[in-house]
Amino acid sequence: MTYEQIKQNEAVRAYIKKGNDKLGVLGFTDHSEAHCALVAERAGEILKRFGYSEHEIELAKIAGFLHDIGNAVNRNHHAEYGALLASRLLEQSGLSTEDCVEIVSCIGNHDESTGGAFDAISAALIIADKTDVRRNRVRTKERSAFDKHDRVNYAVTEAELALLPEEKKICLCLRLDETICTMYEYFEIFLGRMLMCRQAAEVLGAQFRLTANGSKIF
Repeated sequence: MTYEQIKQNEAVRAYIKKGNDKLGVLGFTDHSEAHCALVAERAGEILKRFGYSEHEIELAKIAGFLHDIGNAVNRNHHAEYGALLASRLLEQSGLSTEDCVEIVSCIGNHDESTGGAFDAISAALIIADKTDVRRNRVRTKERSAFDKHDRVNYAVTEAELALLPEEKKICLCLRLDETICTMYEYFEIFLGRMLMCRQAAEVLGAQFRLTANGSKIF
């Protein structure tokens, strides 16, 4: 089973939709197919730019698209639930056992509360997921109803993930509207994720940097 086939798989799409719908009711930001596809493509691009094989790129993209299916079960421990669901979905995929185990392991370790990067594919997945910060991840609602997660994402007017393999750097460059969200609020929400990205970048032999409004802050 290829990445393109995974994207069209009815069971995968149903899990993603159910998880995203539930998170919407609970007040979380968007975790739809759009997020999953962005993470998949970004993870693949990270490995491509850092010189990894087409096979590793394909596995990273599959893991990226599947990484949030565990939200259909529960947001708490969604990485572990997602790994178990992915294991079942991949049983008849035609992928080798080794590749299936790799994908499942990456999914099970992508959350900052319980996981961490252990190889290049897991590192690319983590960086791709944790750097998806953008205004249109906020659900349609009155701004007066925004929680701090909404404010942080809505405040991001521009975001670019700069991949600089020659300099051995990965940089998340943000433009923040500080009338919506202060730097303090950003770090309150995302410090754990940025630390996870730093560890993941080190697995790739790189340094992770964060800039906001032109200033280096991490």
